[in-house]
Amino acid sequence: MKFYISTAFLPTAEVIEIARAADELGYHGLGIPDHVVDFEEMVTPYPYTEDGARRWDRFTDWPDPWVLIGSLAQCTSRLRFVNTVYVAALRDPFTAAKAIGTASVLSGGRVELGLGVGWSRDEFELMGARFEGRGRRTDEMVELMKSLWTPGWTEFDGESYSVPRVEMSPTPPRIPILIGGLSDRAFHRAAQHDGWIGDLMTTDEAITTTVRLQELREQYGRTGTDFSIIAPLTDAFTTDHYRYAEAAGITHILTMPWLLYSGGDVSTEQKIVDLKRFRDDVLVHWPTT
Repeated sequence: MKFYISTAFLPTAEVIEIARAADELGYHGLGIPDHVVDFEEMVTPYPYTEDGARRWDRFTDWPDPWVLIGSLAQCTSRLRFVNTVYVAALRDPFTAAKAIGTASVLSGGRVELGLGVGWSRDEFELMGARFEGRGRRTDEMVELMKSLWTPGWTEFDGESYSVPRVEMSPTPPRIPILIGGLSDRAFHRAAQHDGWIGDLMTTDEAITTTVRLQELREQYGRTGTDFSIIAPLTDAFTTDHYRYAEAAGITHILTMPWLLYSGGDVSTEQKIVDLKRFRDDVLVHWPTT
């Protein structure tokens, strides 16, 4: 089991301090969310709450993930970085591939690309990107970006993108692709890549999804290859809870330890105290390798 710290809704300067502490304390990674803007009023309801209300306050920080990861890579030595999640279909594949690849190079290969197809029609329209067909476009972007990250010349002829012979340098180390989402289509997409990223859920809900993903991995002939299942569990707090989840195939926990001890409205210093406490209570049973 690996333990990643979620940085959702934290002030940007605080993320840097949390990353330094997490790296020193032996945590395995950091989860980096993504939104370009926050709307005062939205037509699209937020899909992950019952009433469609957003989980964050107005004027919450949403730093650019690749600028942030490039910075965090310089003040950490082991910590891995995963997006929770990055909506590539809002962008063009070349700008995205350049930013992602550069962050991977700067981090020495510690980037794991977590992708979602996106839920906010408002954000797509604002950025001049088509909302319809975003799933197919995401699939095509992944293939194109992987080609751009390979040494040598790239040619590509797809439904949405047609590319003459080009090359993109620097060439990053291999970047694992993980998929976020709760739909069966998202599960299919994840099963064909390197992992899946969940939303807030109970352990049993995550286990049900894990079983489905394992079935799909077998269907796609991917059994036996590395596959990450990153779950932010709402009912897991102890070593025994995490061992139960691990035995069922969940490989990563996405957590904010300060919520377990002190609550969300505490200082950076207290959050780091709680990181240390969780390290002593739980993390010591899964040392960094």
